[in-house]
Amino acid sequence: MILNSDSIKEVADVLKARGETIAVAESTTGGLISARLLSMPGASAYFLGGTIIYTRVSRKMFLDASAEKLHGVKPLTDEMAMFFAMAVREKLSSTWGIAELGIAGPTGSAYGYDAGHSVIAVSGPIEATVRINTGHNDRVRNMEEFTDGACRLLRDVLVSRVSKAPGALGSDQANCMI
Repeated sequence: MILNSDSIKEVADVLKARGETIAVAESTTGGLISARLLSMPGASAYFLGGTIIYTRVSRKMFLDASAEKLHGVKPLTDEMAMFFAMAVREKLSSTWGIAELGIAGPTGSAYGYDAGHSVIAVSGPIEATVRINTGHNDRVRNMEEFTDGACRLLRDVLVSRVSKAPGALGSDQANCMI
């Protein structure tokens, strides 16, 4: 696992330069997104905290994500990932929130998704989502690839390089596929 990457260095530099903060809610990556953010010198200037929301119990306890609040939201969708990104951002009063949900493998999910599927959302002044489909069921590799995708999305959002989907999500939202 590589903690230091160009994308995460750029994220750290931008957050520090702007005086912005971030909070993380991750599931399948199991803390790898937080670890990357914390691997940069000066992380205490921008990293407010993170949680691993691997189970419904943890989602309810850490993010107040009750069944009632999630009623009608389909699992592993952009909408669900954005709900968690917004929830962690609000919970820690950060500028940005990022959330990751996925299926690392080796088997698929009860919701019909194959291993290697992840959805990641960034909430803040710009909102964006990305879906990642690795096409394989190697658990560790998927966790690393989901983490890479999350860091790239966050970098792209922070430096405003995400392609806007015309009319699809509104002027302050974007989405893309990896």
